[in-house]
Amino acid sequence: MSDDILWIDNDEALTRLCARLGASPWLCLDTEFLRERTYRPQLCLIQIASADTIACIDPLALESLEPLNALLRNPDITKVLHSASQDLEIFAIREGFVPAPVFDTQIAAALMGLGDQIGYGRLVEEMLGARLDKAHSRTDWTRRPLSRDQIEYAADDVRWLREVYLKQREWLEQRGRLDWLQQDFEALTDPARYRPDPEQAWLRVKGLQRLRPAQLAALRLLAAWREEEAVASDRPRRWILKDEVLIDLARRRPKTLAELSDIRGLEPRTVERHGKTLLRLLAEAANLPRDQWPVLPERRRLQPRQEAVIDLLMASLRQSALEAEISPQAIAGRRDLERLVLGERDLPLLRGWRRELVGERMLDLIEGRSALGIDEQGLVVVPRG
Repeated sequence: MSDDILWIDNDEALTRLCARLGASPWLCLDTEFLRERTYRPQLCLIQIASADTIACIDPLALESLEPLNALLRNPDITKVLHSASQDLEIFAIREGFVPAPVFDTQIAAALMGLGDQIGYGRLVEEMLGARLDKAHSRTDWTRRPLSRDQIEYAADDVRWLREVYLKQREWLEQRGRLDWLQQDFEALTDPARYRPDPEQAWLRVKGLQRLRPAQLAALRLLAAWREEEAVASDRPRRWILKDEVLIDLARRRPKTLAELSDIRGLEPRTVERHGKTLLRLLAEAANLPRDQWPVLPERRRLQPRQEAVIDLLMASLRQSALEAEISPQAIAGRRDLERLVLGERDLPLLRGWRRELVGERMLDLIEGRSALGIDEQGLVVVPRG
């Protein structure tokens, strides 16, 4: 292990480290975790870095992370992460708060024209010319002791992140775009984003589009129960009931334990343990009045002429992104333009920097205040008199 990596596995060392990091205006952060056998991610390692310090913190050996939590709550310290959602979710679930403010280098990369949802390894290679070692990508981070190579591998996730962040920040500041990302970053730190919502769990079940409204009523109750059971037992949803079993239960709506046992994929021990509960939920759904049945959001069909309009808007979007040196997907996707053409206006495209850069132009085109033309530079928007 390199001499510059601090290994933190006791409370006293954590307190000293956090005192050392407390004056930094930014901290790079990453985590290693497992969640294959649990509902909540099991935090196994925390990597953190400032301009002059790199540390790997072993949460499995510590009684409390409170000194670190204080740093991550500090509004004067920017927490730098790559693809931040999963790391932030861990702190939301395990520690009860979401670190803030944050800077997500994946989101910033899209604004720099480096592609939508670029991976960390590729980003490091694109910006710094360095290739990261992938030898330990399948490590079981719960095992101890970790080898020197494993710790080096983990530390690289924040070692290079420092340089990426500083280069990105300089690039954005030079172009006056640093504030453009503020709404995106604030959305990442909304606690509601990481809060389990059993009532909405049915919307994440694969295959629900095949069900009729009465069957969706059953699915909604079943999925909510599964979510609550997974939280209470800290087991993956699929260990309670797989999606395909939920769909089959909602579709066939058995009324007896014998009928329940005929559901393919429903284990006998699950029928024995939860059968009466499942039948009760199905009966409850069957008694719901029609006006309480859930309805999937309607996806309106586009007319051929509207499809042609969207094609033109996509071309204009790509041209604007090219001029601004931004990935088009960082601004909007085709689905966003479809919603715009169909009359929706509560869209990210029409808020903040996206509206200023492209959104207003799209509205002008749709509402007839301007038209597309072509000159030697490519597509241009021409005001109509």
